[in-house]
Amino acid sequence: MWRPLFQTRPALWWVVLLPVSAALSWLFTLVHLPAGVLLGCMAAGIWLSSRDVQLHVASPLFALAQGVLGCLMAHSLQPAALAQVAGGWPIFLLATSSVIVASAVLGWIMMRRQVFPGTTAVWGLAPGAASAMVLMAESYGADVRLVAFMQYLRVAVVTATAALVARLFAGHSTPSVASAGAWWVVAQGADVGWTMLLAFGGALLALRLRIPAGPMVVPLLLGTVLQYTGVLAIELPEVLLALAYAMIGWSIGLRFTHAILLHALRALPQVFASIVVLMGVGVVIAVVLTEVAAIDPMTAYLASSPGGADSVAVIAATSAVDAGFVMAMQLARFLMVLVVGPQVSQFVANRAGDATSKL
Repeated sequence: MWRPLFQTRPALWWVVLLPVSAALSWLFTLVHLPAGVLLGCMAAGIWLSSRDVQLHVASPLFALAQGVLGCLMAHSLQPAALAQVAGGWPIFLLATSSVIVASAVLGWIMMRRQVFPGTTAVWGLAPGAASAMVLMAESYGADVRLVAFMQYLRVAVVTATAALVARLFAGHSTPSVASAGAWWVVAQGADVGWTMLLAFGGALLALRLRIPAGPMVVPLLLGTVLQYTGVLAIELPEVLLALAYAMIGWSIGLRFTHAILLHALRALPQVFASIVVLMGVGVVIAVVLTEVAAIDPMTAYLASSPGGADSVAVIAATSAVDAGFVMAMQLARFLMVLVVGPQVSQFVANRAGDATSKL
């Protein structure tokens, strides 16, 4: 009865998505699951999108949400966290680059074994900068739909797993975003205004200038500098964070369309196995960080999780961990993937392609 109306006006599906997202977010928050709003909206988006419903978060809104998360990450990057990173930079650099190297090696092996067509495995396993990898994959003979599926399934699986592990082994550091009484509480209204100007202005500027990952990176870098120099005290009200978490969750969940799921169904076991292996590498790195650098296990686990940086940032901010260290390491890996990731993937794809052609 109602389906024809929704088919002619797809935007009406938001009327379904919003209450389902709210219900799941409330449920996840009720059981003290970190990033409950993000996970609830992501789950609702996957459910609706898999039923052949086509919705998407508008690019400007997604950019604004990334700007808010950039400010959240900058807020956590206190001088003490930066000093800790600077003092142990060799192990920090090794841990950051290990995930990138592991993903490249795993992609090379899977490409040699022809688990996926062409260079799909190489681009699909790159640990971060998902949008950039998807855009570049097509020019190297990869199956773009499968690359996109691998990238966003990795983000979804890592996010859900990290939230569950944090729920089991780490407590909450802040009140839940679902606590209505705390949603509108601010310490300094002026600081909130300047923070929103930084988040929204920086995100929109980066979007206009087409800076890769700029909507999150520009506010993050500017916010870190302004906070470090004492010019700005970053303050984000809970309601603003909740809206940003929702946008990020929807942007992930709504990508799992019915067509992509059908296309990737036969490769799902291999895709999932590769993601598990990559997560396992992150666990090994976390153990090394715990033993060598005396980092607590949960902080090390979140810091070494293979993306996405925005989702892990939300989980770290709502868990009893060293959020500054987590976000510093996630930021370093994110920027490293953004700068060298395409070149590494291109190099591995060319080498694997040459080796395969000789067989």
